[in-house]
Amino acid sequence: MNIRTNQKKLSCLLAALLAAVLLLGGCNAGKAKDDIIILYTNDVHCAIDDDIGYAGLAAYREWCEQSASYVTLVDCGDALQGDVIGTVSKGEIPAELMKRVGYDFAVLGNHEFGYGMEQLDRLMGMSGAQYLGCNISYSGEGEAAFLSRLLPYKIVSYGEVKVAFIGVSTPESILKSVPAYFCDENGKYVYDFCGGSGEELYGRVQENVDACLKDGADHVVLLAHLGTDASSSPFTSRELIANTRGIDAVLDGHSHSEISCEVVKNEEGEKVLLSSTGTGLHNIGRLTITASGNLQTGLIEEYAERDSEMSDCIESMEKQFEVELKKHIGVSEVALTTVSDSGVRLVRNRETNLGDFCADAYRAVSGADIALVNGGGIRADIPAGEITYGDILSVHPYGNSLCVGKATGQEILDALEMASRFCLSSPSDGENAVGECGGFLQVSGLKYVIDTSVNSTVETDEQGNFLSCGNSRRVKDVMVLGENGTYSAIEPDKVYTVASHNYLIKEGGDGLNMFTDNELTTDEGLKDYEILMTYLMDTLHGTVGDEYALPQGRIEIK
Repeated sequence: MNIRTNQKKLSCLLAALLAAVLLLGGCNAGKAKDDIIILYTNDVHCAIDDDIGYAGLAAYREWCEQSASYVTLVDCGDALQGDVIGTVSKGEIPAELMKRVGYDFAVLGNHEFGYGMEQLDRLMGMSGAQYLGCNISYSGEGEAAFLSRLLPYKIVSYGEVKVAFIGVSTPESILKSVPAYFCDENGKYVYDFCGGSGEELYGRVQENVDACLKDGADHVVLLAHLGTDASSSPFTSRELIANTRGIDAVLDGHSHSEISCEVVKNEEGEKVLLSSTGTGLHNIGRLTITASGNLQTGLIEEYAERDSEMSDCIESMEKQFEVELKKHIGVSEVALTTVSDSGVRLVRNRETNLGDFCADAYRAVSGADIALVNGGGIRADIPAGEITYGDILSVHPYGNSLCVGKATGQEILDALEMASRFCLSSPSDGENAVGECGGFLQVSGLKYVIDTSVNSTVETDEQGNFLSCGNSRRVKDVMVLGENGTYSAIEPDKVYTVASHNYLIKEGGDGLNMFTDNELTTDEGLKDYEILMTYLMDTLHGTVGDEYALPQGRIEIK
């Protein structure tokens, strides 16, 4: 390390010991008043009362403040969308709770943009946090309101020690939110996240790191929503660390990775701490900068105490919607799932029975030949038993609208190829499979094979949108279900009707832009959750039966 960081003993062992000490109440024993404690969360996705919850987070922050003079709370993105409570309030309940907990800084995750730019501006103000983002720019006419609330970085003085917080949001935000929100009225992208190349992003971050050091920062902490998934390359947090210098710690989000403490070397071979809390509020992250200049990270996995005022507030907010959310919609004789028995999130790289159910709903309600539903938009399981309105909203919390467009067989083949480009022969163990892709398609009216021995030849533009595909394709033997109940080979020149939602059909979400200019036969009809409810009540007469006990064999992976 250079002279400035020589004294920082970046040790995962210390981090583990720190976590153990904390759980044993060691914070009160040490009373290290001059330590700087930075608490962090990421990918909360509206899990306001799950696991530790915001009430536990508030209590833990207060506990830390009793033993240390300096405590800062930060969020690394995707706090405001992803569950029912966010959907019904357009993010306002989670934003209000962030303010009550007392977040100091936050970065914009891709899902923060899901309610539109005007609502985003409102939510940023409601949250009470100072949002940071060094890599977001706007080239359209007039002003983008929310950008006025955004700073590239902020240097905080803790006594005589200065810590710089720099924000960076994933360049995937455009594709993994609502692409149309980032365009002007002519469909031209007017927002940019330095997504032209990895070098562009690394360079922008480096400029801000250098500025912070020039302004006297003793430590540089990057608040990132980048993730570690291979599919996010070259914009992962590890790649950014490896191509920059001067950063001491990266607190990360986006991939839902649980990383207590990982040491990654920067471009000069110096050690940088990387940590991420996972998703929900299962963990609280804690970065400690000791009075002697050491940095330590760790995850607090359990914390039983609850702030009573915060608990009362959450309970009051939940009661506002309790009656509506508990409304009976139907029953399921089987568990409809997104994950394997071991917890691997299959819906983003495999056919699942819940994926079949969702895709069937779009096709049945719309009357289209084919239905496509991106796995990243299927957010929760449906247990066997009663199905409530809240259960349906949890599956589809984004409020997208039904669209049906006309598409050639070739466009459908391109969509399947694009969606399958990261698929592996078998999913990896752990929460996040290497082959995950939010754009992986659950389908109805189709069956096909994905040959993972064939390397993907898909080419995309700098924003990640589909451009072309070579002659070597991994999606094979694509068959379309006919009205007589039999399958026949897809015809590249034939026109089919394709049902999905506005995110995919009109806005090219997840880079699936092959349908965006096509003729629409349905333009923003029922909301996504209404599609599921209509299918359940009208077509299935209120009962999901044994036909959905297992995936129905539409997608074979070899």
